[in-house]
Amino acid sequence: MVKGGAASKALGRAFGSAQSVQSVAETGAQHARVLAGAAPTGNFAKKIRASRSIDMPSLYHEGKSERAIDGNTAAAHVAYAMSDVSFIYPISPSTSMGETMDKFATAGRKNVFGQTVKVRQMQSELGSAGALHGALSGGALCTTFTASQGLLLMIPNMYLCAGELLPAVFHVSARALARQSLSIFCDHSDVMAVRSTGCAMLSAHNPQEVMDLGLVAHLASLRSSVPFVHFFDGTRTSGVIECVKPIPYSTMKSLVPWDDLDAFRHRGLNPQHPIMRGMGQDPQVYYQSAVSANKYYDAVPGVVQEVMDQVAVVTGRQYKLFEYYGHPEADRAVVIMGSAAKTAEETVDYLRSKGEKVGILKVRLFRPFSTEHFLAEMPESVKAIAVLDRTKEDLAPSLPLHADVLTALSEAGVYKTVVGGNYGLGSKEFAPRHVKAVFDNLLEKVPKTHYTVGINDDVTHSSLPLGPSINCQDPGVTQAIFFGLGSDGTVGANKAAAAIIGERTEFYSQGHFNYSSQKAGASTVSHLRFGPKPIRSEYEIEDSPGADYVACHHTSFLPKFDMLSKAREGGTFVVNCPWSTIEELEQQFPAKLRRQIAEKKVDLYTIDAHNVATSVGLPAKRINQVMQATFFKLSKILPEEDAKAQLEAAIDRMYGKKSPDIVRSNKAALAAAADNLNKIAYPDSWLTAEDNEASLKTMNPSFTKYSKPIDEFSSTFLKGIDSRTADELAVSAFKPGGETPIGQSAFQKRSLAEEVPVWIPDKCTQCNLCSVVCPHAVVRPFLLDKKEMETAPSGYNARKAKGGELGGLNYTIQLAPFDCTGCAVCVEMCPDDALVMEPQQFSQDTFNEHWEYSLNHVSIKDNLMDKNTVKGSQFQEPLMEFSGACSGCGETPYVKLLTQMFGDRMVIANSSGCSSVWGGSYGLSPFKTNRHGQGPAWARSLFEDTAEYGLGMALSSQQRRERLVEDVKELMEEVNSGSATISNELQVLLQRWLDVVDDADKCNVLQPEINRLLAAEADSGAVQAVRRGSDMLVAPSHWIIGGDGWAYDIGFGGLDHVLATGQNINVLVLDTEGYSNTGAQISKATPKGATMKMAAGGNKSRKKDLGAIAMMHENAYVASVSLSADVNQTVRAFKEAEAYNGPSIIIAYATCVDWGHRHGDKAMVQQQVQAVESGYWPLYRYNPDGVGKTESNGFELDNKRICEKTMEAFIKNENRFTSLQRSSPEHAKMLQGAMVDEFNMRHEARRRRAMGDEDLLEYLKKQMGESVTGERVTVLYGTDTGNAEMVAKNFQFEFKRRGMKAKCLSLNDVNIADLPDESKILAIVATAGQGEMPKSAVKFWQDMEAFLETAPADYLKDTKFAVFGMGDSSYVFFNEAARKIDEAFEKLGGERVMGLGMGDDQHPARFDTELEEWSPDFYDNIEAPEPPQELSPPSHLVEILPADDAKAKLAAEPFVPAGSKPVQMTVKRSTVPEGYERAIDHFEFDLSGSGLTYEQGDSLGLWPSNSKEQVNIC
Repeated sequence: MVKGGAASKALGRAFGSAQSVQSVAETGAQHARVLAGAAPTGNFAKKIRASRSIDMPSLYHEGKSERAIDGNTAAAHVAYAMSDVSFIYPISPSTSMGETMDKFATAGRKNVFGQTVKVRQMQSELGSAGALHGALSGGALCTTFTASQGLLLMIPNMYLCAGELLPAVFHVSARALARQSLSIFCDHSDVMAVRSTGCAMLSAHNPQEVMDLGLVAHLASLRSSVPFVHFFDGTRTSGVIECVKPIPYSTMKSLVPWDDLDAFRHRGLNPQHPIMRGMGQDPQVYYQSAVSANKYYDAVPGVVQEVMDQVAVVTGRQYKLFEYYGHPEADRAVVIMGSAAKTAEETVDYLRSKGEKVGILKVRLFRPFSTEHFLAEMPESVKAIAVLDRTKEDLAPSLPLHADVLTALSEAGVYKTVVGGNYGLGSKEFAPRHVKAVFDNLLEKVPKTHYTVGINDDVTHSSLPLGPSINCQDPGVTQAIFFGLGSDGTVGANKAAAAIIGERTEFYSQGHFNYSSQKAGASTVSHLRFGPKPIRSEYEIEDSPGADYVACHHTSFLPKFDMLSKAREGGTFVVNCPWSTIEELEQQFPAKLRRQIAEKKVDLYTIDAHNVATSVGLPAKRINQVMQATFFKLSKILPEEDAKAQLEAAIDRMYGKKSPDIVRSNKAALAAAADNLNKIAYPDSWLTAEDNEASLKTMNPSFTKYSKPIDEFSSTFLKGIDSRTADELAVSAFKPGGETPIGQSAFQKRSLAEEVPVWIPDKCTQCNLCSVVCPHAVVRPFLLDKKEMETAPSGYNARKAKGGELGGLNYTIQLAPFDCTGCAVCVEMCPDDALVMEPQQFSQDTFNEHWEYSLNHVSIKDNLMDKNTVKGSQFQEPLMEFSGACSGCGETPYVKLLTQMFGDRMVIANSSGCSSVWGGSYGLSPFKTNRHGQGPAWARSLFEDTAEYGLGMALSSQQRRERLVEDVKELMEEVNSGSATISNELQVLLQRWLDVVDDADKCNVLQPEINRLLAAEADSGAVQAVRRGSDMLVAPSHWIIGGDGWAYDIGFGGLDHVLATGQNINVLVLDTEGYSNTGAQISKATPKGATMKMAAGGNKSRKKDLGAIAMMHENAYVASVSLSADVNQTVRAFKEAEAYNGPSIIIAYATCVDWGHRHGDKAMVQQQVQAVESGYWPLYRYNPDGVGKTESNGFELDNKRICEKTMEAFIKNENRFTSLQRSSPEHAKMLQGAMVDEFNMRHEARRRRAMGDEDLLEYLKKQMGESVTGERVTVLYGTDTGNAEMVAKNFQFEFKRRGMKAKCLSLNDVNIADLPDESKILAIVATAGQGEMPKSAVKFWQDMEAFLETAPADYLKDTKFAVFGMGDSSYVFFNEAARKIDEAFEKLGGERVMGLGMGDDQHPARFDTELEEWSPDFYDNIEAPEPPQELSPPSHLVEILPADDAKAKLAAEPFVPAGSKPVQMTVKRSTVPEGYERAIDHFEFDLSGSGLTYEQGDSLGLWPSNSKEQVNIC
């Protein structure tokens, strides 16, 4: 009898009174009317309290009603009930199980034993498994959660737990293993890798089974003393939202085998009844001891079935170890395990309706494999069996499940046709047509075995042929597809919708979510189904029967995706766009889309969701509530008032912890949606629509006559993956081994931004800071010569380039309007207000041609400025661009900058994490080659072994290069001995290469010519050896890159070891202070008091000081940097780290959107500046080469002064701190107060370490209240680019050379209260922007301005001062910053010893011209001692000879100094306009045949010939 009731679901999903078949039929009829426009009748949609399902921890532990939850939540519900202790660690797609356990524990939930579970996050899966083993050994029930490589890390402990007969459950969201590449999606490769551990393996096929069989696993493990792996399909089951009946904790408690539990606890290690465990055994006893446990393993099948029967009694849901479904006299059967079993059930019903005798055998207990139970379920009538494995085992004769079936039949003496194959690797779709292909294969006379299904294997021809889609859906099912962007809220909103529909209507619901492998901004596709019967379709919505509702949430999808290919005729199509008229849509919709709309007769609606969002105070991209409200309005699944109540309650749960403003804005967006919805009555002419000029442009909107053509690989893979059509690529399209070229992202053109920056040239001071911080390399400076300016597109903006090195060139900032994500970080960073945000469409229409011209037709002038400076680095081509990182990402600017400084010779060993997702998604590489074909070589191994992986790479390069050096030396010896002959030019170049072999930049210049000459040489053994190794002529720059989850936690041991080796290798840690890639879980980098996942109650541990630990090695270069806070310090740290001959580690403060900054994506600049100013994040550099050679023993603290008020502002700006303040104010005050104290203590310790002995003594005296005596010059500097700092430090050096005491500080590091203690002050000040203070003086000047209002006139009466300014007289505010500081010192009563120095970049030697005149007077005026007389070695020796001396006659011959070659000058021209203040000439020489090269940084010595007449005059 069907159970039901007034408030029950269709088909009686809750226990209660009877419900007639007629009422179910009526429900289905009502559903059929919903999308046709009729309002629901009767009691179809009930106005009841809002669903709480999406607030996962609130899943009632008494579980009295059906809930719409995912598989991971179902597993966590049971695991919490049956555990004393749980150890967790994030890895997709199992992460949320651990997060839910933490939330349950934080909320104080009690398990069935009446206690709150002890939940601890570990540093790795290996750590979780080890801790689990320890907890079990202590007599506590324990569980953990993992997937993929994480499960493999647990294998050693799994063997131990099984061997020691310790009951535990490993809940596994089964996921693919990294093979030729990484995949975070579903298959059974991971669980199959642990099948020999001795752990029982139980498979659940949907979220309800996860709930039920999870309990079976816990109970059976306790009864059998055997650990269990309870697994279910990752993403497909772990993340799918379906209707589940939770099992109450009271029911679970009633099933606990208390005697077995007492026996287990008694076995725990305890000094009151001591035992030993884990001992060593010799060959005499090991074998017998291992076999002694066999009876426990043999008993498992019987125990599991008994527990299944017990669970069935209390739930009404019966399970078997193997379960047959299908025709009772089937002739063909498929053996299958996992979520695909439900799809196979659907297909069996379909085929049986067509008269076929087929069935499936579902496997639940995979280990141990019970032959008895298998044969009992398989109908004897079956003649042919197909076994489906969701794994791949290279070199194996059969796949695991196939092999077990063969063994079972063979041992039983049963002979049938049995074939095996695999399917669904990496979440490849497995739909009814695929199941049918497997059944059809069994009809063949000789069925194909070892087959694949779902792909086109045109190489080994293993694939089965597929037919068209099959409609197996119940007629009452409604289907909806939502095309969204990662981070726009679409997925979260659809999860809420699935929960609301599944719990608050008469429908069952299902929500499956397809994510891209990229970060935020990539496409997502949500598949929602709801209907009157349980939904078994564990596959995406197909074209038959099609989707009733399709929503396009971004206009960039219109030409990219075939969204209506799966739409049902007469369905609904909603587009988020700013267009509402037929005229606009005909211009913007491709003709194909218009034809589809008309052919399928869909109801078309548009809504400008971005505009609605911004109108209520939300970021433009947060459109989820607008589109969600639209869906509920058009679907009419709930009455409008009920839908509003449900959606508002969902907003309270989703955003309640963020801020009241966010909650209010989201509710306002809900309310505004209906008024902005437009129904489009499109004309019949759309049936034959043809593209016009405008709609054709939408197909490839970024392409211009200046664009470069797309390459074949990008056309195939990037375009295929980006448009979601790569599923159809044949096997032959792929290169075995997973290798790909770099450089596809340039063709992606995601067009995500609502607004993009526009450059205002007349305000720009050409500092290049905007380019430095741009996360996606879309803001770039270009230098154009006269010819390039003449051929530029109309309206092209440029200005005369500033700086002597750039004479005769024009400067422009160009922005990529189709690649920009609209974060506005560059606008925030600009000191000149020279960038403003404008609508994207305006920029695309106006400036896209300018960008494409600059990128592809303006030569890269990267040899004019030092690439290791802030400004100069940005004239280097970035070899990482347009990545898939989140808008406003704090990681990518660091890596981009590295590629500009060292990218042409970088080798990157990248850890798994965010940087491997935005940097290493297949077919979407953001790394690129330069014009010489050089670029970063990138690879990833695992999460935990990145440091070791990088070390192996570095040693490989070192060994190969040492071989090349030997080969070159051997070749040169043969040449010198006459046994080999090479060209004189090659000989000269190879010798020079040997001379500079350790200088990578010089080797890079020599490499092209050496390779050209090598190719022309005749083959010989020695030449061939050099030629083979010629790709090592330039020493690679090895970099290990990863996040804090790797460096602080899972990979810390390897990192520590690599630093200890002394190997010349560089490490960049992108510290986002949490596991940002898996959703922002805590790591040891997370600060105390921050609320993140797996620390719902606030992190209670202090942040690990990784830099301090690294410095303990004493042989490693260590730096801590924050790019926006001090760009120059970051550039310097990169330069020093790479130059250091040993290990280096740079810890980079990388802001993350997961922190929830109140100012959104653009907050990176403010976050990084405030973090440094507050003392939250330190800036320092430690160079072991400076130990014993510098006052501070190699340690430089670059932010000496901090501000407590800034710390308060910093904390209030981030939701990770304020959420705890709102939920638990006193707890937050305690934790966050302790955090501030700890950071202050660390800063004080670093401050003291950075002091020289004299400074430290003076500091300590002041601390003790003692007077300080002695004269000293304090040199202060304010700088943006580092030039002022360089000058200041030169002064400090000169003072000390003259025997004076001197210290050098940035102005921001000076406390105004300390100024009267200084007897002499010299300030070197650059001017930024439009007369602003440079970054390292901003804080000082803010304090000074406030102080001047009340300062006494004699405040500096005992202080002498001088100020030297550094600026450019072509600007109105020439040296304005220096003027202000000079006037301030004078107003405070300081004694001026020199007039303001006015260094000018317009002078021939820039600021040095004025400095050389100003400095001597300054030294005299402060009565500095004369410098010591130090004679440099003579540059020439002169010998006077008689005129008739033979040697004197040589003077008449051309003079060629030793080591020089006579060459012909071919070009001499001026590079500056006539009348320019400085003479800057350009020379070119013909070096052919000379063996000489000339490169940036070399000194050029010219010896011209003088006529005799000129000499005689002298």
